[in-house]
Amino acid sequence: MTYDYRAERARVFTEDGQIMFLAIRDKVQSLTNTAGACTVTKAIAGQSGDTWQMLACIDRLAELGEITIIKNPNGMTQHNLIMRAV
Repeated sequence: MTYDYRAERARVFTEDGQIMFLAIRDKVQSLTNTAGACTVTKAIAGQSGDTWQMLACIDRLAELGEITIIKNPNGMTQHNLIMRAV
């Protein structure tokens, strides 16, 4: 089984999902304010829980237009680059 945002999206809206979402959003904001960009790995570092739920939080940020995700050409999601949307 592989990650599918459509299947994981609903979990972002649970109580635990919102706590994780806000923590990841705050970390992404901090990292992008400091360095201008960050990798998915750095954005989810220190979080505990399901990795797919963490990825769903990242995808939700992109869906909301808060970030832009630049896909890694090698296909490794954890190395995708996150930048603040302009």
